[in-house]
Amino acid sequence: MRSQRTEALILAIALVILGLLLKQGLTSFSGKERTVTVKGLSEMEVPADKVTWPLVYKEIGNNLQTLYQRMNRNNKALTEFLISRGIDSAEISVNAPEIIDMNAERYASSPPPYRYNVTSVITVTSSKVDLVRQLISDQGELLKQGIAIIGGEYRYNTVYTYTGLNHIKPQMIEEATRNARAAAEKFAQDSESKLGKIKNASQGQFTITNRDENTPYIKNIRVVTTINYYLKD
Repeated sequence: MRSQRTEALILAIALVILGLLLKQGLTSFSGKERTVTVKGLSEMEVPADKVTWPLVYKEIGNNLQTLYQRMNRNNKALTEFLISRGIDSAEISVNAPEIIDMNAERYASSPPPYRYNVTSVITVTSSKVDLVRQLISDQGELLKQGIAIIGGEYRYNTVYTYTGLNHIKPQMIEEATRNARAAAEKFAQDSESKLGKIKNASQGQFTITNRDENTPYIKNIRVVTTINYYLKD
């Protein structure tokens, strides 16, 4: 008899424990949060507000003193040309010339016609982007003064940049967030749910690229935000 009572007591305790575990499991299941993660994109095209324009020309000859005299004359003519067209003197920098002694070239197959090849670079750094673009188109006028500006060297490309990102960040983040919410609301509607509060969010990195290869002076700015929303029944 005592054995039967003990077994019954053990069974009763087991049933109570099982009931508590089931209740806890059901509560955990019913309270499990539902979320949706969406991304919002914002893009904007802006004109570059800064330009770096290297004006490069070369001189060749056998006498360094003569070459320096010619380069000083050309640098002065170039500087005067730029200032006369609206570039400030503070926006112009004259780099030290690069000199190559052709006789020192190890792999030359034959004696060079000239010993020295000298490269001169004058750099314009300005916020007057439209003016510089016009000057780039008009630089052929320098040929009248015997100065041939060369192009195509990868080290001396004209570079356009945009420096006003901090001014447009709030606007773009707002737009990206709004687009993300629209996507989340559509998901909630399709799943017969309601959109709740934001659980967490992360702002993506802003990227600035050229709109295309032909218009490097127009920049495309892009940011993607990732937002995790709660869903409600």
